[in-house]
Amino acid sequence: MPSLFRFLFFVGLIGALGYGAVFALATFVQYQPREIIVTVPPDRFVKQPN
Repeated sequence: MPSLFRFLFFVGLIGALGYGAVFALATFVQYQPREIIVTVPPDRFVKQPN
């Protein structure tokens, strides 16, 4: 039983570190919105027969 608790502790520790890393990235990294323009050629709208 102690090995199960040790395993669960390490899995929880790794999960907490991962959660902390994602939280830190979401908090400290500033998002810079950009405008994206994509030109779609008209032949892409035409349905092609099989």
